[in-house]
Amino acid sequence: MHKWILGCFMVLALVSCQDNLEYAQYSATGDGSWDRDEVMEFQVEDPDTTRAQTMYIMLRNDDSYPFRNLFLIAEMTGPDGESQRDTLEYEMADANGKFLGSGYGSVYENKLGYKRNVVFPVKGVYTISISHAMRRNGSVAGMESLPGVLDVGLQIESNEN
Repeated sequence: MHKWILGCFMVLALVSCQDNLEYAQYSATGDGSWDRDEVMEFQVEDPDTTRAQTMYIMLRNDDSYPFRNLFLIAEMTGPDGESQRDTLEYEMADANGKFLGSGYGSVYENKLGYKRNVVFPVKGVYTISISHAMRRNGSVAGMESLPGVLDVGLQIESNEN
């Protein structure tokens, strides 16, 4: 419960400090780990079609996250049903194991670049789906559950002119 309240305050602080914020939404993993089959979906309704924007994947992890990196599959589907799928890799910790995100205590907030200079071509609902693609070294199968991931989010900011 305490982490949930802290998360709400962090989102409110984030929203109140950014004039160029167009969209921000989080989904909790529930039990502090992200299951392989758990796809996080975000619905962006009628985004600004007049200017370029930058999309970020937001991720909160704690000290139990066991890796220095993170592989994600992100797919954006437009109102016309056309989709773009990306495989993404992010650094989560430095060579000494220190997490790169900002935060307090054992919870870290990561703002991971997803798409830059995106101009949404038409009004309508865009669906962004995010899933993890982590596996242990030497294993072909993906991890059933990725420990240490608390929340996954999407943030869209209009680019400065």
